[in-house]
Amino acid sequence: MLNIGDYALHKTTGNIGQVVAYGYEMLDGAYLPTIKVEVRNNTGIKQRTFVEDLSNTWVPVEKDSISRNCA
Repeated sequence: MLNIGDYALHKTTGNIGQVVAYGYEMLDGAYLPTIKVEVRNNTGIKQRTFVEDLSNTWVPVEKDSISRNCA
């Protein structure tokens, strides 16, 4: 389980960012947990972007590996 402040990688899109909130999505009558992540923006634009998706689509990553891959 990812905690607020952890860094995460989205399995499908490859987005990397920091977990900022939790939520849920109702699908087929069941509540499924979601994670909201502020994704890193390498375009130089000063705009915050958030992505929310089911928690099983995110995997934890180390902060050190983010710095190396996004430099």
